[in-house]
Amino acid sequence: MDLAYTPKQQAFRAEVRAWLADNLPRKPLASYDTREGFEQHREWESRLFDARLSMVMWPAELGGRGCDLTEWLIFEEEYYGAGAPMRVNQNGQLLLGPTLMEFGTEAQKQRFLPRMAASADMWAQGWSEPNAGSDMAAITSKAIRDGDHYVLNGQKTWSTRAIFADWLFGLFRSDPASSRHHGLSFLLVPLNTPGVTIRPIKALNGKDAFAEVFFDDVRVPVDNRIGAEGQGWNVAMATAGFERGLLLRSPARFQYTARKLVELYRANRASADRDPSIGEAVTQAWMDAEAYALSAYHTVGRLARGARIGAESSTNKIFWSELDLRMHETAMRILGARGELLEASEGEANGWLEGFLFAQAGPIYAGTNEIQRNIIAERMLGLPK
Repeated sequence: MDLAYTPKQQAFRAEVRAWLADNLPRKPLASYDTREGFEQHREWESRLFDARLSMVMWPAELGGRGCDLTEWLIFEEEYYGAGAPMRVNQNGQLLLGPTLMEFGTEAQKQRFLPRMAASADMWAQGWSEPNAGSDMAAITSKAIRDGDHYVLNGQKTWSTRAIFADWLFGLFRSDPASSRHHGLSFLLVPLNTPGVTIRPIKALNGKDAFAEVFFDDVRVPVDNRIGAEGQGWNVAMATAGFERGLLLRSPARFQYTARKLVELYRANRASADRDPSIGEAVTQAWMDAEAYALSAYHTVGRLARGARIGAESSTNKIFWSELDLRMHETAMRILGARGELLEASEGEANGWLEGFLFAQAGPIYAGTNEIQRNIIAERMLGLPK
């Protein structure tokens, strides 16, 4: 694998680095799981869009820059390396966006993608239901056709940042006689539609990170369907591949955390080395983060040669979610009891507890790791069910 960068790629890296140096917020933004922080992040996303740095790999006519995936990895390395704000519109930009590129009509692409890139529209995901979490084939929320509209009834839960979002994309059962993965349709729902009720669900840190969304005779135009009626499962599986593969969690995110972990260990080495396993865990975390980055470059090379990401996206999801959890567990071991100071706003404890709490969800969202291991066993290894 040739890891040498072309002059064009080097110039792009320099441009991104310079823009970030000139434009980063002077002080950290508030949490995007608060209304204040959500709007601060929306404004930051708008500035990225104005610089053509919001969705660098999208076509220019759809709000992007036309970069390839290697340039996207370069952008991510510079973005996380600069300590830039977390991206708030990930559900739309990194999951729905690629799905629309593949399955949307030209009219849908023109309607939704530029506004998504600019974060003029913020998106939530509507897949999980009270009795259908990782098993999306058990979805029961209905979308019954009535002329040129669907009438939606049902409930979605654990919708990330839906309390603040403008739109929701999700799966609904459009054929009431169907079962499992048949008869589902992929719909885009404006959350200000009459009949939509949103109730916040607090995360471990007490913030409104999630919501449950109720649909009572909600009318959604048929034009808001992505793909054919009843074929939503195929569309959703493509979205899940983006979620579990490269796009939702770029390697740079974990490389940045690994570097911070090394710095934390060095600053506390006298106490941390009382337990030799801590130093070993820090070293392993750094190696694993670098290995994941190299694997991503290898995958990008395969995609450039015409390959597709299939069931192996499940191995990615397991790897990055468990790596993130291990790194934050190691940080909390280094900090000891002082790492539990949730309200700390300054000093070394700042950020690690918040990250530790969030990392607990990693093996659950985007499909539980137990389900991912089943997929690997059946589709990659050919083992019996």
